[in-house]
Amino acid sequence: MDSFELNKIIAAILMVALLVIGLGKIADGVFHVDKPENPGYKVEVEGQLASTTSQVTEVEQKVDIAAIMALGDVTSGEKIFKKCAACHSINKGGKNKIGPALYNVVGRAVGGVDNYKYSKALSSYGKEWSFEELNGFLKKPASYLKGTKMSYAGLRKEKDRASVIKYLNQSSDSPKQLP
Repeated sequence: MDSFELNKIIAAILMVALLVIGLGKIADGVFHVDKPENPGYKVEVEGQLASTTSQVTEVEQKVDIAAIMALGDVTSGEKIFKKCAACHSINKGGKNKIGPALYNVVGRAVGGVDNYKYSKALSSYGKEWSFEELNGFLKKPASYLKGTKMSYAGLRKEKDRASVIKYLNQSSDSPKQLP
């Protein structure tokens, strides 16, 4: 094949590309459609969102904590807590790390460690760490308390959460009665 034939092939490809682009521009000019200022219909989402949120809240409140706590055991809770030990200490008199010390956490006020700087969400929560609160928080901390500094993804399995809660309860001067 000589260079003249190659030039004709390249020219044909370029002409097709220019033709496609040119036809697209011409079609946009001929068939231009102005968008209306006001949409033809309006979707009301706000009311639906509120009802969905209340349904989710009702479902969360109906959690049977006694059944969940029956799934866990202290030994596996100690193993699972090793993930938490990077940020929290569990020993009596343990120092705060990235997160607060968790000795005596069950029954303690949320944001109750004096020498730790909590997020506004935790310091203003106003509740105490009950079995139910710990279960909800450990499931997914960021969605349970919006604005918390805890970036942990959470424990999806109920058995894992129950085991960690039992381990936290045991790591106390006076462990609480299990539900």
